Amino acid sequence: MGEPILEIHDLSKTFVLANKEQLTACDQLSFSVNKGETVGIVGESGSGKSTLVNMLMLMEPPTSGKILYRGKNILQLEHKAIWKLRPAIQMVFQSPMASINPRMKVIDVITEPLFNYKRLQSKDKKAKARELLEMVELSEEYADRYAHQLSGGQCQRVSIARALALQPEILICDEATSALDVSVQKNIVDLLIKLQKQTRMTILFISHDLALVQSFAHKLLVMQRGKIVDCLEEEQSLDTSKVAYTKTLLNSVYSLTKVRKQRLADGH
Repeated sequence: MGEPILEIHDLSKTFVLANKEQLTACDQLSFSVNKGETVGIVGESGSGKSTLVNMLMLMEPPTSGKILYRGKNILQLEHKAIWKLRPAIQMVFQSPMASINPRMKVIDVITEPLFNYKRLQSKDKKAKARELLEMVELSEEYADRYAHQLSGGQCQRVSIARALALQPEILICDEATSALDVSVQKNIVDLLIKLQKQTRMTILFISHDLALVQSFAHKLLVMQRGKIVDCLEEEQSLDTSKVAYTKTLLNSVYSLTKVRKQRLADGH
């Protein structure tokens, strides 16, 4: 895991508001992500996480800065080159139900990207769907179901299968577990860890949940008001951070854990 696959240099985004005031959502962000690594990006609502994701997915143009994928600045690519790049960087969205077309069966949802890129023939559709469903630990019977016939966790597994169909090198998970129950969150994280080991893909996991991310990320970036205020490597304990904001987030995790334990002890 020594070679950087994604490098962010001085990435900024400033929005001009209706009253002509300026809002800097991301302020000179710089970090790198190695191949096969999981990087967690944590921060409260309004910290700039979503804007960062939108820029990485080329859905929002930055005001300044560079995004290097394998050493090439993808912000300078033309439309045709971006289309060719898309399979390499895929995304799992926050709301699994909202990200799946309710009129499409699961088999069509997860194979659609392959047809879009002419990587699949109709005669192989069922076999490929079975393979993708197996990867995310769903049986082939789910292929003929619609989103409303699935639980939240099952929907997110379908979303992951769709994202993996094109065999991406980088998977961006934007609050991918926040809409799920705690027990289901763990199952999804365990699945992502297993898939990463199998495929050696790189994962960017964006979340407000410090406790969840610290349990599996190789590196943890903490965002506050558009800036990266802390960076912790895998071997570093969160307790050793000297950044006040990280300590505040950590203390809130400990407080919630204490409350939960007390409720369990009281039989609630």
